[in-house]
Amino acid sequence: MTVRVRFSPAPTGYLHVGGARSALFNWMYARHTSGVFVLRIEDTDAERSQPELTEVIRENLTWLGMDWDEEYLQSDRFDKYRAAAADFLDRGLAYRCDCTQDAVKERAEARGESSGYDGHCRDRDVQAGDGVVVRFRTPDDGVTGWDDVIRGRVEFENALLEDFVIVRASGVPLFHVANAFDDLDMGITHVVRGEDLVNTVPRVLLLREAMGGGEPPVFAHLPLIVNEKRQKLSKRRDDVSVGDFADRGFLPEAMRNYLLTLGWGPKDDIEIRPIGEFIEQFELSDINKAPAFFDIKKLEHFNSEYIRALELEEFKERSQPFLAGMPAELFELVAADIQGRVKRLDEVPTFVDWIIGEAPEPSEKDWKKVMGKDGVAQVLDLVIERFEDCDWKAETLEEIVFAVGTELDTKTQLPVRLAVTGSRSGLPLFEPLATLDRQTVLERLRSARARL
Repeated sequence: MTVRVRFSPAPTGYLHVGGARSALFNWMYARHTSGVFVLRIEDTDAERSQPELTEVIRENLTWLGMDWDEEYLQSDRFDKYRAAAADFLDRGLAYRCDCTQDAVKERAEARGESSGYDGHCRDRDVQAGDGVVVRFRTPDDGVTGWDDVIRGRVEFENALLEDFVIVRASGVPLFHVANAFDDLDMGITHVVRGEDLVNTVPRVLLLREAMGGGEPPVFAHLPLIVNEKRQKLSKRRDDVSVGDFADRGFLPEAMRNYLLTLGWGPKDDIEIRPIGEFIEQFELSDINKAPAFFDIKKLEHFNSEYIRALELEEFKERSQPFLAGMPAELFELVAADIQGRVKRLDEVPTFVDWIIGEAPEPSEKDWKKVMGKDGVAQVLDLVIERFEDCDWKAETLEEIVFAVGTELDTKTQLPVRLAVTGSRSGLPLFEPLATLDRQTVLERLRSARARL
């Protein structure tokens, strides 16, 4: 049997990290088994689907290094879904319903329930017309269940499943029909997706059975991804858009590597390694069912490791979109030092903002810690005096600062650094310092001296 898996995003919003993780696990399993990875765009909701978001999904998957073997748009297959729904009507497996949402709610409240359709139109012989939907007739007894690779045995009592809508009043089939039909028609062998979709499985299985589908696919429902408060990641509350992570300077290989650890990990616990080694080890049965914590600090650690592993020329190339007008000669001078310090590529300009703009204002804490020590005023006085007419080269500036330190028997680099750069830490000081105009450096030193 050839393994066939699919990733089925709806183009109603940007690609969420949870969706990207689902896509990744499907892609990993397909590549591990030499199977087929299908991209199936679930754009049956014409009102909410946006073609431009379909392209964004493709771009995000490509950015993450995931290729797909087949691609389908469900909007191209509406006739097939309509035919399946019509067949259900002909065979008495579905019926038309003209109940409004208010009527359904009123009858539920009369029964002492908050919601739920009660089968009101099962035997009413409703004819097609405005406001009429098609509902699938669920069995009155028995159970619908499956053996989930991750969650174990899952069962739902059929008596508790309401007759669900399969065709909207507009005539558009709902995604349950499209999902069941396409999985059957495309020979999908494994369905790997988030656990928030567990409750949709009974409907899909019942529809598949009604289509004569035979053996259902293997299901594996992935654990939720949660934030630091152990709440499910939310588009409204958390940073979840894959595109946003790309814009913030995360490397795609680091992002992919990190997503892979959300619910799965290699048996030897080595979490950062080439993707080919992960593919060799990947098994659905090794996925953990406990919620996975999306830890931005851990992602930044992964990213910094991948950045440091780049060849210098590649680091320079990948940094280009983030340089924000930094002169090329300046970046050439400091790139190697920045590479060893940066966690994200969008941080690159922050290491030289004191060179290409005004120096940031030091924090009160840093000022007191560095400038509050005895002898700092004398340090600045001597450095200012000797910087006024020295040879303006990095080696000379370094010699002067350390010579003052020897002369006064005190540390001198930190006061000079804070005065000129606004920070206690950063790149090695003197090479970039020499790229600044002499008067600019002297003005900053004098300003710090005056503040003392």
